[in-house]
Amino acid sequence: MDIELVTVGTELLLGFTVDTNSAEIGRALAEEGVRLVRRTSVADRPEEIAAAVAGALQRSGAVLTTGGLGPTRDDMTKTVVAALYDAPLEFDETVWQSLLERYRRFGRAPAASNRTQAEVPRGATVLPNRWGTAPGLWLEGEPGLTIMLPGVPSEMRNLLAHEVLPRLRGRGSGKVIRSRAVRTTGIAESTLAERLDDIEDELEPLSLAYLPGVSGVDLRLTAWGLEASDADDLLSAGVARLTAAAGEFAYGTDDADLAAAVLDRARRAGLRLAAAESCTGGMVGTRLTAVPGSSDVFVGGVVCYDDRLKTLLLDVDPATIARHGAVSGEVAAEMATGALTRLAADAAVSVTGIAGPGGGSAEKPVGTVCIGVAGRGPVETARMVFGGNREEVRARAAQAALRMLLGRIGSGDG
Repeated sequence: MDIELVTVGTELLLGFTVDTNSAEIGRALAEEGVRLVRRTSVADRPEEIAAAVAGALQRSGAVLTTGGLGPTRDDMTKTVVAALYDAPLEFDETVWQSLLERYRRFGRAPAASNRTQAEVPRGATVLPNRWGTAPGLWLEGEPGLTIMLPGVPSEMRNLLAHEVLPRLRGRGSGKVIRSRAVRTTGIAESTLAERLDDIEDELEPLSLAYLPGVSGVDLRLTAWGLEASDADDLLSAGVARLTAAAGEFAYGTDDADLAAAVLDRARRAGLRLAAAESCTGGMVGTRLTAVPGSSDVFVGGVVCYDDRLKTLLLDVDPATIARHGAVSGEVAAEMATGALTRLAADAAVSVTGIAGPGGGSAEKPVGTVCIGVAGRGPVETARMVFGGNREEVRARAAQAALRMLLGRIGSGDG
């Protein structure tokens, strides 16, 4: 089965909203053996929506739309599609009562315009939206199949998983397109490619893609047009090969988070962690506390942007700052040791650096970051220079700090 995707929303074309729906839909359809053959984005204009949907139906016979199902005047997808099918909108009392019940649960009353969300094209199947107010719609007739989903990502995602994909199963080829990823950090893409050069040919028929980003390089393996069980077996074996080849630079698969890996390893070792941050302004602590259950491992952190606070809160010697500068391995070491002692932790990581865009020098250019890790053994420090803008330098510094902390925990020195 081939299907096209039409995303509706002027905000998508203006760049005010990032279209994450297309990526999620593409992945989900591929896993079901349904081929997404074209993606089109159009503004909230009836003539553009009509042209995009009609064109998709003529080419492929099936189209999935997102957006334009709300109660406001710029939400016109349903009206336009109903006209293409010559299926007049009819008020659906069941949909309306469901919407009223949702509003009651939240202690609110619907606006008069919300009644339009209970209007359904004649002959359409309502896809109940338990996560929002706009139901999805499944309309099949002479022009072909049109599936309409709301544009709100959380609502789209749930409707796709619970209402759309079950209905599409059996219409696909039975051959799937599936991917797995090995996540790496702390190694350049070119260096990683050299490591994997000898095994790339052995991964066939899987394809391998290198996906560099701020957090590291993801290695994505993809199985094309295989039976689901064959694809899963080949991908599992390929992931194992890549993980072994990447060695200490690999920290997980698929959606793995480095912060979660740090917490898991510390938890198994019975260690409590702390952080001391300057240029990252609490990003390391944020990454760690974003993981559910982190409170049994992470005791807390100190954000000491001003040098006086480095001394007051972390016992950094003012003479060390005067002699080496706030951005130095020596200061990073004392920050980590101070956090270890002051927060009564078993291991602590520190970050100090120049995130830019100003403040650099020939000796310490913008992007220079020093990281320290303290535990039971000697304090470890590292000096790195990251590229990118201020946000990217800070994100890369936080990732590097977590990687150093992971390595320290893994060494058994805590």
